[in-house]
Parts: sequence; structure tokens; C-alpha cells
Amino acid sequence: MDAQGRGRADNIDPADQWVLNPNTGEYELRLTPSAPQSSVPGPRRPVSPGAAPGGARETASPEVPGQRRRRSEPEPPAGRRSRRQPVKKKSKAKKILLWTGGTMAFVLVAASAAGYLYIKHLNDNITSVSDDGASTGGFSKDKAINLLIIGTDKRTGSGNEGYGDAGSVGHADTTILLHISKDRSNATALSIPRDLIVDVPDCQTQQSDGTEKVIAGTENVRFNTSLGQDGRTASCTVRTVTELTGIQADNFMVADFNAVKTLTDAVGGVEVCLAKDIDDSDSHLKLSKGTHNISGETALAFVRTRHSVGFGGDLSRIQLQQQFLSALMRKLSSNSTLTSPTKLLKLAEVGTKALTVDSQLDSIGKLKDLGLELGKLNPKNLTFTTIPVLDNPAEKVKATVVLNETKAPAVFQAIKGDVSFTAVKKKQAQASKDAAAARLEGSKSAASEVRVRILNGGAPAGSAQETLSWLQNQEGVLKSENAGNADAALSKTTLEYAPAQAAQARELASLMGLSGSAMKPGKSVINSQGLPAITLTLGKDFQGAGVSLTTPTKAPDVDSKTTADKVTCAK
Repeated sequence: MDAQGRGRADNIDPADQWVLNPNTGEYELRLTPSAPQSSVPGPRRPVSPGAAPGGARETASPEVPGQRRRRSEPEPPAGRRSRRQPVKKKSKAKKILLWTGGTMAFVLVAASAAGYLYIKHLNDNITSVSDDGASTGGFSKDKAINLLIIGTDKRTGSGNEGYGDAGSVGHADTTILLHISKDRSNATALSIPRDLIVDVPDCQTQQSDGTEKVIAGTENVRFNTSLGQDGRTASCTVRTVTELTGIQADNFMVADFNAVKTLTDAVGGVEVCLAKDIDDSDSHLKLSKGTHNISGETALAFVRTRHSVGFGGDLSRIQLQQQFLSALMRKLSSNSTLTSPTKLLKLAEVGTKALTVDSQLDSIGKLKDLGLELGKLNPKNLTFTTIPVLDNPAEKVKATVVLNETKAPAVFQAIKGDVSFTAVKKKQAQASKDAAAARLEGSKSAASEVRVRILNGGAPAGSAQETLSWLQNQEGVLKSENAGNADAALSKTTLEYAPAQAAQARELASLMGLSGSAMKPGKSVINSQGLPAITLTLGKDFQGAGVSLTTPTKAPDVDSKTTADKVTCAK
């Protein structure tokens, strides 16, 4: 800091108060006499008696009693430059946490010594509940991420009394399974209709009083009863989604009515579009045709509206919610948000209060790590879509929907296979793709000539025997045997074979629906009869005998989808 600016506390750049100590090689905080002292605990190196605030040296200074006087540093000879380099301003880099999906988003900023106290304060804001073993145990930075976002209809908080159903226990009213690809190039937000008929499995839960309780499952019920009903916690919703889709969430987050209001207020509102005037007495939404910036109560009314859009049902409301979340994603990633310290601090504050997270996300550090992964996404590659469903054929008055068994499995398989629903170029080398595909090309042995040992390498118990029975009884692979468990668990099913057994391997791969990448040229093994055989090891991706394990190369067509970069007008 130059001499002209010294002493004017209102013009001090915080970066100028951090000075490099040449004796230690570390930065020290040197405050002006009028500046408040940091209250953050931790050691502080004393300012040398020969140094004035800002690092300037005075001609003399009194010696502090009880403190060893440091030897004054000699002034450099005239005409020579000091070895002390000019202090560079500390960059204003911010650790930004972008957390989006469902009705949530928040940003963590920690940029000074006072950040310690602020982080502690934000940690105290966080509410967490047990995942009850329903999730994978938490996301990993080097793997795809599956995050379950649950918006409840619980009317807690000031100002929420006038929405009806005031006694709601908080059902799974809005649920989105957010899949973030392994390479972070794309993501898919899959909406699950609240009125979808599902089977809710038995659920081990930890109740609010700390007691453990197993809540019995129910069949053929609305999906939204997976939370709240009979004392079910969010972990029951996670288990229901796993049973429905075959996809296990890594983490979950829960938001109530207040989350929509406070988060939109924090970012200064989000922009939405209507193709017609709406005056909905049920949701309290009254907006004219065109584009509007909405926040607070209006934002909540927007995501709750259903009778005035589309066919007036929950599926129409889902489209509104997807439009809202796209707008929120755009606002969060815009310069107007990321360059505003006021907005960032407000987001950090309200975000940590607005959401309930699982026990694997119970600290700012963990949330920050997740946010940094989500922050790598480009809005144009975040696709919103809905589970394919049909009207419930058992109802005369259509109130619920059922899974579209023709289309839904392909959607689930694409997400499990980490396939993008947008056109994103994958980084896998073409040569590697060609080599894997080539393993499937060539002649095939007859099924009766395939000799194979089957191992369970991470599939559900009994999978090896199930596959053996299927191959022998339905596919004619009679020279097959159950060889028990593999030495180690595998995430993907593999088929190892010697070069001379390639024809047998191609036939078995065809029967099993294996891709070329699952085929591992190697060596044969000796089976229980002393004969060479190929080895099929069932991994965690095994879905049952006869279910194809070929990873789709592109996403299936879906009835409706939109990406977060596009503005659509609700009809």
C-alpha cells in the first residue's frame, strides 16, 4: 500500500493487509492501528518493531517489554533494489458452491481469516438426517453422481399457513433424480410423478426421537407416500426410487416450501415465461402472458400451479417445475450472481438453512466438494425429462399413472450406463471403441459347444445359479457350471477367454447381451471336469438372467425433454 493511501481506513484493500515476511516466507496480516483485530483463533506472528502498518519501516519504535528485539534489516545501498519484492495483491478467488436440482442452490464463500468463524456458523445452519443405509454411502469425485432431490408439501415456516392441507406430514411431492456423468460433461434430471403407482419397500428408519423403526412396505400406492406416510423418512423414498429404477442414490436433499421462496429472493429472482395469462386461485399464481422475474411467494405459487397449465394435472406441473429449475440454473451460473459478494453471502446463508441433507452431507466441506462437482456442468447439457408413464388403466376417473413398461426401462438403462440425453462428445479414444467393437465380430460357436464357468463377482446372492439355470434350460449352454464367488467384486460383468475360445465367447456375449468392452481376451481356466473353459464373472451391473448388459450408446427418445439453457413458455 503506498504512502498516500496509508492511514485512510476506508480506502484500504484487504489484500494490501497481507504482507510477505521474508524471514518466514509466509504472509502475515498487518492491520492499521484503527482497524479491528481479527477474532479468529490461531497463532499470529508479531509485527517486527521496525515495521509500521502496511509493511513500511519507521525510523524508530519503542521496544515492547518482554519481547526480544529483532535485528533491524539494513536499508539497501542507493541505486540498488531491495531483495524484498513488491507484495502482490492476494487474489480474490472464491470457493463457490453451486448446488442445484429440486428447489435448492447455495454458494459458499471463504476468502479471509474471518472465514473460519463464518464456516462454523454455516455448519451450525445445516440440518441432517440419517440415510439409514439406503444410499451408497456418499458420492465420489471420480465416479458418476446420483443425487435424489425431494421437495415436500410440508407447510412449515412463517407465511405458509394459507396453502391448505396445513397438517401435511410432508410427502414426496416433487422428486427429481439428478444424474451427473462421470466426466461431468452432462447431467440428467429425471422427474418422478408424485401420483405414480409404485411398491414402497420395507424401510429401516431412524425416527426424530432417535429410535430405530422398521416401517412395513405397501404395494400399489402413490409414490408420494414414500415420505411422511406412516412415519417414513427420506431414506424410504431413496429405497423406493432404487426399487423403481434400479438406480441407488449416493445422497439426498429435502426442501420444503420456504426453500423456493428464500433461494429465489437470494438470487434476485428468476426469469420464467408464460404462453397465456394465468389466474389460479388454488396456487395463488396471477401472472400475465409473457416473461416475468419471479421470487418469494410468486415463485412458490409458480412451482405449485397445475390446474391452469397443460391438462391440469401433476404432469403439467412437472413441466413448470422443470422450467423454473432451468431458470434457477441459468441465474446461478450468470455473472450477475457469481460476481456479487452480497448475493453469494446471502445464498450461503439461506441455502444452508433451507435444506435438509443426508448424514453423508452434514458439513460445509462435504457440500462444497459436491457443489464444485456440480459447478462443472454446462447448462446446455443438463437435460430435464420425466419417467415415461401411462394413465392408470384400473381407473375410470384418471387420477394416477403407472410406469410405461415399454419406454421406462430404456431410460433407466441409459442413466445407469452414464449415457447423455444431449449431444456431448465423449473423450474415449476412437481406437479404443473400435477395438472393443471388433471383439464381437467373427464366427460364433453353437450354444451347445460353449464351455463356461460362472462366478458371482458382486451381483445379488444367487445370481450365478440363476444364470446357470437360464443358460442350460433356455439357451442350450449345457457345458456350464456354477463356480461360486469371485475373489473380488467387480462393478461390471466380464467375460475372459483365450484366443482359441473367441468363437465361444462371442456366442455367450450375444446370449448375455454383453458389449465388446465386457470381453477380456486373456487365458482359459480349467473347469471341474479338467477341461478348458471361459469365465463369466457377474458384476454389480448384473440385472438378472436374460437381461441385456449392453450399455446403450445413445439415450432413448422420450416424450418431453428440455435443457437448462433454453427458455420455454408454459402453455
